[in-house]
Amino acid sequence: MADVARLAGVGKMTVSRVLSGSANVSDSTADRVHRAIRLLNYQPNELARSLRSLHSKTIAVIVPYLYDSFFATCAHAISTVAKQHGYSVILTTSDEEHETERRQTDLMVRRRIDGMVIIPAPGDDKYLQSEVYSRMHIVTLDRPLADPRFDSVLVNNSAGTKMAVEHLIGHGHRRIGFLGVGRELYTMKARYAGYRQAMMRAGLTAEPYMECHTPEQAVKQVRAALDREAPLTALFGANNLTTRCLLHALNVLQVDVPGQVATAGFDDLDVADVLQPRLTVVRQPVYQIGEAAANLLFRRILRQEFPSTGRRIVLPLELVIRCSCGCHTNNGLDGSRKLPEMSGGNSPAAGVPRRHR
Repeated sequence: MADVARLAGVGKMTVSRVLSGSANVSDSTADRVHRAIRLLNYQPNELARSLRSLHSKTIAVIVPYLYDSFFATCAHAISTVAKQHGYSVILTTSDEEHETERRQTDLMVRRRIDGMVIIPAPGDDKYLQSEVYSRMHIVTLDRPLADPRFDSVLVNNSAGTKMAVEHLIGHGHRRIGFLGVGRELYTMKARYAGYRQAMMRAGLTAEPYMECHTPEQAVKQVRAALDREAPLTALFGANNLTTRCLLHALNVLQVDVPGQVATAGFDDLDVADVLQPRLTVVRQPVYQIGEAAANLLFRRILRQEFPSTGRRIVLPLELVIRCSCGCHTNNGLDGSRKLPEMSGGNSPAAGVPRRHR
């Protein structure tokens, strides 16, 4: 900075003011400073600046893992909003382990970040009630925290699953299975509850939860479901990882879809509309979920708001009807059915465009 000041013929404080925009500097003086910066290729030390200002211009994003396209797309949307605000993003993963998440959040606090977006791992989140987090801006997405101070962005998991299962029931299916990942997860609990509601409302018996983390597990589960005396005739995958495992199992076992078994899933896969048959899904507005979470976070950061009760935004879902459920369209185009808005839920944050990945 001293070199820039000397070349521009000004004092170091003037260079500092030009860089921060904290005070009025004449256009001619600012031009000289910027010209000196370019000639010397001066790069401000952001760490030193953050220590002085108490703001790092950095946020953290903690997701379970990145091989799930849902989490990766949410992280990309958050990063895009952060860039619009001139912020950097530190992205890390918890591997769905509570202790890993706690260590990562502690590390981010020590790095003096300005806020965090977290997809919480299952487990006790009471550590966030400690004093160190009392002045930290935190927004969760996909799964809420027990602490009411923190904002969250969700979808109506239960109602979305109920809509899909009712659609399968409408095709005449009476024995429908539900496959999911760890049932301790907030989303899995809610989606299985929606499945049970649809089955009980139709006077049908809900099947036990079928846990499925790997393609090998899926093959065993599907084989057992089809080898029963009264085999299942429809299967629902509770997220995109489970649905991929389910489709793998059906292919390995050479099951005719939808002739022998109808299928539907929660989350729209990238290749869902090019599979044979094309996959019926409950579509989440994935990109919009990430955007809404980032917008909430930057609203809190810019206004320095620390509410006692945070906002909960619930975004709408859509049932995209293709062929795997048994529907056949002559024009080959997808049909869709939107889930009605939740009563009592907050509307999306202003300025969040309604678009999908």
